[in-house]
Amino acid sequence: MRIGLYPGTFDPITLGHVDIIQRAVQLVDRLVIGVAINRDKGPMFRLEERVAMVEAECRAISAACGGAEIVVHPFENLLIDCARDVGAGVIIRGLRAVADFEYEFQMVGMNRALDSSIETVFMMADARRQAIASKLVKEIARLGGDVSKFVTPAVHEALRERLHPQG
Repeated sequence: MRIGLYPGTFDPITLGHVDIIQRAVQLVDRLVIGVAINRDKGPMFRLEERVAMVEAECRAISAACGGAEIVVHPFENLLIDCARDVGAGVIIRGLRAVADFEYEFQMVGMNRALDSSIETVFMMADARRQAIASKLVKEIARLGGDVSKFVTPAVHEALRERLHPQG
């Protein structure tokens, strides 16, 4: 069985993430979405909330892909250890721009040094989704901007409730 791991903070999950998940699930028998705890990033949503949002989006993706096996797995350890824990032979990373590549290139080198049996595959974000970043989505939402082009309706509502509960 080919198992892939698509890790991220998913704070919140965006249409860019959804695009990568929809395409990655076609490449493996089981896709594990690793939701990183990463306290250093100071997430807007608690881990449980992020996991629930990712699970909801993945149910819809799985149904649309004929029942593809997608599992959501929170983790706080090293990415390579998470990959081992879930039995992944491949780590899937989404790229938006050159700046992403520079960081990811360093990560691949470190991960290969830790475990050369786990491969990393990069997927370019769809051209319509390349500008979407969770950090920017949160900033736009925080300032009252419309993020409906960047997230699903459920995530849009979660952002609205978090940031503007009265409006």
